[in-house]
Amino acid sequence: MIASTPTAPYYAVIFTSLRTAGDHGYDQAAQRMVELAREQPGFLGVESARGEDGLGITVSYWRDEAAILAWKRHAEHSAIREQGRAIWYQGFHTRVCRVERSYAFAT
Repeated sequence: MIASTPTAPYYAVIFTSLRTAGDHGYDQAAQRMVELAREQPGFLGVESARGEDGLGITVSYWRDEAAILAWKRHAEHSAIREQGRAIWYQGFHTRVCRVERSYAFAT
């Protein structure tokens, strides 16, 4: 589903990852992180996709950098991030961007 975001500016956190083989509790943890992120002040939405090759991209949208930092420091999110490093990911890259403009098309 395409996230509904407000008029720019706002922020996007782009998390690109390459998974290891097997689930090992990943799907449940990922679902929990989305649920938890939705409860955070400043959270605007999320979009995520993963290919059969294990490459995934999740983009979360936030009101401001303070909200992103609060999410990064959230205790449960930090613990899951450590599990990701140890179990679920071969590698990942996180990028934080300010969205200056956005355009949409819908039928």
